[in-house]
This record gives sequence, C-alpha cells and structure tokens, in this order.
Amino acid sequence: MGDDPELVLITPHNEALRREFEVGFSHWHRLRYGRPVRFDWRVIGGTTEIMRYLTAEYEASLKRFQKSVSQREGLKRETGELVACGDDPAAVTCGIDLFFGGGVYDHAKAERQGLTVPAWPSEAEPAGLFKDNDGRILIPREMNGEVWRGKAYYGSVLSAFGICYNADRLRDLGIRQPPAAWEDLADPRYVGTLGLADPTKSGSVAKAFEMILHAQCVRSVAAAGFTREQIRQYEAAWATSGSAQDAKPPEGVPAAYPEAIGCGWREGVNLVRRLGANARYFTDASGKVPSDVAMGAAAAGIVIDFYGRLQEELSARPDGRPVMTYVTPVGGSSMTADPISLLRGAPHRMLAVRFIEYLLGESGQRLWNYRVGTPGGPKRFALRRLPIRRDFYPSSDPVLQAAFEQHRPFLADALWRPDADAYRLSEAFPYEARWTASHFGVQRDLIRAMCIDSGEELRRAWRAILRQGGPERQPEAMRLLEALPEHPFPLSWATAVKGYSVYPRLDLLRQWTAFFREQYRQAEKVANSAADAYGGR
Repeated sequence: MGDDPELVLITPHNEALRREFEVGFSHWHRLRYGRPVRFDWRVIGGTTEIMRYLTAEYEASLKRFQKSVSQREGLKRETGELVACGDDPAAVTCGIDLFFGGGVYDHAKAERQGLTVPAWPSEAEPAGLFKDNDGRILIPREMNGEVWRGKAYYGSVLSAFGICYNADRLRDLGIRQPPAAWEDLADPRYVGTLGLADPTKSGSVAKAFEMILHAQCVRSVAAAGFTREQIRQYEAAWATSGSAQDAKPPEGVPAAYPEAIGCGWREGVNLVRRLGANARYFTDASGKVPSDVAMGAAAAGIVIDFYGRLQEELSARPDGRPVMTYVTPVGGSSMTADPISLLRGAPHRMLAVRFIEYLLGESGQRLWNYRVGTPGGPKRFALRRLPIRRDFYPSSDPVLQAAFEQHRPFLADALWRPDADAYRLSEAFPYEARWTASHFGVQRDLIRAMCIDSGEELRRAWRAILRQGGPERQPEAMRLLEALPEHPFPLSWATAVKGYSVYPRLDLLRQWTAFFREQYRQAEKVANSAADAYGGR
C-alpha cells in the first residue's frame, strides 16, 4: 500500500535477486512489525558506476549543507568533513538507505571516504547475528586473509571465481581435457573463443582477475622455497614496518621474498595478457559470459561462481546432462564476501538496519541457496549462491553440524561437498592482501590498457606469433608482446601502487595504451618478418 514504509537501495544485483529479497523481507517485516515494506531499487550499473554516483551525491549534499551554515565549500577526499556532519539526513544524505552488493573493495572504499556508517555500535551488535549465545562464530570478520566485514560493511554472501566451458565447443577445438586451472585458458587453441568481462566496470570481475594474479604469486613464492610459516612471519614484519608497499623489505625479511612476489605478479600479468589475446570479447555485462558459453557463442570464459552454477542449471539438457559446466580452479580462488552497507544520512535508517539484520540472519540466508518452493526458500528464482553463515556448512562442532543438517534437505547446492563448501574452499587458498589487494585499482586499469583499449593490436600480434610457430619459435616477438611500460615510471609489482597514486589516472591510461599498441604492432611485425625470411613458412 502507499502508506507502507519504503526502503531505498542502490545495487548491482540482478532482477531475480532483487525480487526474492523484496518479497522475503516484506513478509518477514510484516510478521514482526505488522506492516509490509515497499522497495525503491536504484540500478545504475556495476559497483564502479555506483561509487561514482554516491561520491558525487555526497559531494553535492555536503556543499549544500556547508552553504546553509555559511561554512567553506568543497569536499576534501579525507573522511573528516563528512564524518563531522554526523548521520543526520537533515545534514548530509544521498537520499538512499543501503548499498547492497558488489565487492569488498568498493564497500571498504566507501567506508574510508565516510559514505557509510556502522549499523550498530560494536558493543551493541544484535545477539545471534555474528556469534551465538555460547560464543560460536557465525560470521567471521576475516577468513584466511580475506576480510568479510569491516566497521561499516557486512558480508552477506560468499563468492568464488572460476571457469565455465562448453564441452561440445571444446571437442570442436580439439581440446580433450576440460580447463581446470587459469593457465589452461592460455592454450592457443582457445584463440578467439574466450568470453571475458571488463574489470573496470565491475568490482567482482576485477576480483576475478586479482585471483589469477594472486595464484601466480602464491606459486612463485612457493617455488622460491618459502613456507607458509615464513610468509606469515614476513608479512607480520611488513605490517609493523609502517610501509606495506616499501620496495625495501624490513629487517629480517630476505630480498628474495619480495622478488618472488614480484616475479609471480609479472607472470600473472602475462597470463592475463594471453587470456586477453585469446578473447573473443570483453563485455560490460559479466552475466553475458556464461550465457554465451552455454549457447556455444564462446567456448569458455571466466565467471563468478553463482552465475556459472545458475547457467549450468538453466542450460542443462532434458536428461540433466550439462551443456555448460562451471569449475572453481583448485587453489585458484579465495572466498570473497559480497557486502551490504548502511549509507550516511539514510532517510529510513531504522528500516535499513532491520533489512541488514534480516539479510545476515537465518531467514535471509536461506534465500541464497535454498531451492525454490522449499520452506523459507525463494518463491520463483533459485539464486544458487553460497551463504556466509557458518551454520549452513558441515562442522566438527555438534551444534553447528546440527544446524547444518536442518538446512541440508533444502539446499540447491551440495554445500557439504569440498567443491561447494565455502569454508573448505577458503582454507585451500592462502590469500595475502598486500600482494594484490593493494594493487586492485592499478590492476583494473592495467588490464584495460593492456587487453581492451589495445585489444585489436594484441590479438593481431598473438595470431601472427601463432602462425609462425608459436611463442617458443618467436622469442623476440614474445619479448615485445610481454613488455611492461617504462614511462611515466617503470611498472612492476614494487612500483605499481606508489606510481599509480602519483600520476593522474587518465594520463596513465593514455600513455599505457599508446605503449601497448606500439609494442603489439612491433611484435606482429617481427613475427611476420620471420615468415618473409622463410618464404612464408
């Protein structure tokens, strides 16, 4: 009805997910508070567009507020001015209650900028939400290096990243072994057949590419002989040194350690470059990739796990055999949280806090992975996502195990299997945020310049190299293809974060794109000259 309370949310989530949580929360709220809830969804694109929009709205609101009280104008990038305005919608507001969905990177950035506020004081968190009455952790703050909730954002569901493939298309390409690791997609037989998404348009897609880079860092550090215990010691030393990205290692950390990380990062960059060279396209819509793979328009692609699982179900043949298959590479992805944040000056604050409580509680968590029509499950759309609460997974703790057994008959995915148990998967991927999370922004833009804005030149050079015997027979062309920019600073793992913070982003993109285009043209020329030298053979 028109007089029902209204909740305003901004989100990158799809219509199916929006519909299920709208129906679920409205029903939950009516049972507890006597009235259903109307939803006003603001859907403007991915998290990159959402963050730009929110920042602009708060800038404008702060200017209006400052002007009204005869204060100075303009929003500094520090959080101080916004924080000083408090959480009163009469002071500063964007007119929206909740930022729902997207990756931790953007929600953590919103927290740092002061765009979001805690839903409750830390000492007044609702009972049974983050831990039970006996102290059992239900939603951890972090897991194996991945942060799942901060001061003003709360992970509500978990995601991994992996590969989707069409077995029929693989046979057409002569590929007998389905891809099981990121490196498999660099096989030249995939040239022109990979579906990829633009990491600058989606924080989740950028996180997927970060997983590829991080996995190479893990491999390189292990190959250099460093153990998990040594890594923990060295990272602790770096954390207390006061400069996490200082090129010079702190006392007690051997120089070979950051060198191994840097080597792995460079290998990861070149792996991503080969994937870009094999790409059929880079799309703005990450959901397009599994759809195209299912239809055979692409042979394989990189996808967020829930898109992959859902499309696998939707595209199955009448006898149940899959047309498209999703796989999370073993040791190839961490488990990252998909948060919700309360926006500063939320016009319907109490209602927004109730939605967060519902989302993180057992009732909201059921919607993520219960089958359609089951008690407490979704009404129309199976969301096929991994709940964040520990009591939805197997456990050696008898109380948590008993809770899991109550959920088990209704789950859409076999969360007891190692390849679907989010807590087991998280333990299998050692994540060190300093290695790649601090490079998140620069990695997004590097991939754009390296693989998208110069994509035509990259693909032409790669095809020329393949025609002339492949990478092993074209070392000079590959050297040119795999070069990294020297200007305006020599780009490496050790220099990336500081250099990215010093130079204007658009200037960097312009210079990097020009560099890569020229390098790829030269690589193509060298490969083609080899053909001329041998009479075209």
